[in-house]
Amino acid sequence: MKIEKRKIGELNRQEVELYRLMNDAGSYVELTNYGATLVSVVIPDLNGLLGNVVLGFSGLDGYLKDDCYMGATIGRFANRISNARFRIGNEVFRLDENDGTHSNHGGFSGFNTQVFEAEVLSDEIRFNLNSPDGQGGFPGALNLSVYYRWSDRQELTIRFQGISTRETILNLTNHAYFNLSAMARSGLQQKLTMEASRIIECTNDFIPTGRIVPAGELAFSGQRIAEKMNLDSAGFKGINSYYVFEEKGVGQPACLLEDEKSGRQMKVYTSYPGIQFYTGDFLESRVPGSHGVKYQPYDGVCIECQLYPDSPNHPNFPSTLLKVGSEYNEEISYHFDLKSNHE
Repeated sequence: MKIEKRKIGELNRQEVELYRLMNDAGSYVELTNYGATLVSVVIPDLNGLLGNVVLGFSGLDGYLKDDCYMGATIGRFANRISNARFRIGNEVFRLDENDGTHSNHGGFSGFNTQVFEAEVLSDEIRFNLNSPDGQGGFPGALNLSVYYRWSDRQELTIRFQGISTRETILNLTNHAYFNLSAMARSGLQQKLTMEASRIIECTNDFIPTGRIVPAGELAFSGQRIAEKMNLDSAGFKGINSYYVFEEKGVGQPACLLEDEKSGRQMKVYTSYPGIQFYTGDFLESRVPGSHGVKYQPYDGVCIECQLYPDSPNHPNFPSTLLKVGSEYNEEISYHFDLKSNHE
């Protein structure tokens, strides 16, 4: 594995760097310590032409002006917490209200805005961050490590590890927007298979009601994403739903994304119990991205492996409580390949 780095800017007297991990086949991923962000995944199509299948920016300025969480590590709590508050025992904690009256993706001081320390290992990058007690309203000083590994088999693995000095809640994910056509076509032309027949029911502002219901027409078993649009009874054009996995066997993918024309496909494996699938309805960049254009709605889709949204406010949901002395340890792995390799 060849790993290169270069400085791309400075923020609050901290250097911001870009890291490139290139495998023996010449495919590579790029990362930055600003937000522990996935910048690009450059892989070949059926004709051997390399293309970037992740939406991102070529410089720091794009990320500083981004409010769509492009490729970033999300924390302390991915997705929404209703009314920006939760309880641990008898103590109520109030969070940043950055999504109406709710908290979303960690609030105003979310990890997507933080400069991480970076450490180059033999075949991976480790990003480290110390989040102080009370940041964004969350209890406990959190010591977080995010590992990115890129393999010769074109597998990108992200591992999240964290410990806290106080009981806290933690729910981490990566917010990459994927377009396996490398922006040759809309992200909605991709085909999706999701190993989930149930979703979490939500209100119009994406807050869970606490009910887990059949996915119905929003279930995916190899259809183009565009075929599922306009089905939300609340009037939303796109999809922004949390899919609850079925019981998976060891080594079984939770999700498959495919682009027919390029032949590229991506299998997703994860330790998490579900995926927030988002069609990028509100995606809009202020500056041109690394594909040379300003990003628009539906240019890419997010497959956010994570714990249940708003879990602290729903006793029937799996707990997101991180106790003192325990370690948060979750993993997401994206396996990129060409469909013809399996036909």
